Amino acid sequence: MTNVVGKRSLSKRSLALALAISVLSACSSAPDEEDIQRVPNKSPQALYQDAKETLDSGLYVRAIELLSAIDSRYPFGPLSKQVQMDLIYAYYQSNNTEQATATIDRFIKLNPNHKDLDYMYYMRGLVNIKAHENAFQEYFGIDRADRDTKRTRIAYEDFATLVKNYPDSKYTTEAKKRMAWLLNKMARYELKVANYYYDREAYLAAANRCKYVVEHFSKSSYTKQALELMVKSYDKLGLSELKNNAQAVLDANK
Repeated sequence: MTNVVGKRSLSKRSLALALAISVLSACSSAPDEEDIQRVPNKSPQALYQDAKETLDSGLYVRAIELLSAIDSRYPFGPLSKQVQMDLIYAYYQSNNTEQATATIDRFIKLNPNHKDLDYMYYMRGLVNIKAHENAFQEYFGIDRADRDTKRTRIAYEDFATLVKNYPDSKYTTEAKKRMAWLLNKMARYELKVANYYYDREAYLAAANRCKYVVEHFSKSSYTKQALELMVKSYDKLGLSELKNNAQAVLDANK
């Protein structure tokens, strides 16, 4: 039995170490000039074919090297826009969110009327979601609702831009689903902060956080909990009128 437990423990540690190495390597910066110079001197079409095959095989770091070489050597070629879009996807898949964001922002700035801007905003939303996540906490099941939601809010705005400006885009339906999920995520964060204040007897701060949830995230699944905590907070403060108003809203939404 001891050997089995030991093996399981070692296996978990090994997995954690492998995950650490994976995340650290994935978050490396863009290829430098030396990396690009090592890419064979082929025509842009031949290089792009190599890059696509590499990308389709899931070898994202190598794909980034090849695509970066094309982008550097042929910045105004006929493949330049597609190369940049593929680079964004490769950066996203390799967890290099900073480079992905920078490439997306550059693309949007330089190509304000491009036919694939809907894709750019969709990918920007996905990148900002990934930037907010933490591979270790997500894998080991640690609750991360207490993390700052700045990137989550930005992701929501990215999807909202897509839905508003490109209602007929093939990405719009999925963007709406992502927005609903992000809305719940942000409401959950605010409610967690409200509970933190309530537990420390900062009842006015707790009530204000709950009010924010009700006003800004009324379509989330946390509105009822926010109202319940608001009622309790106002009760602790002896603010009967505000408590009754909150209770009335809660009763109306049951």
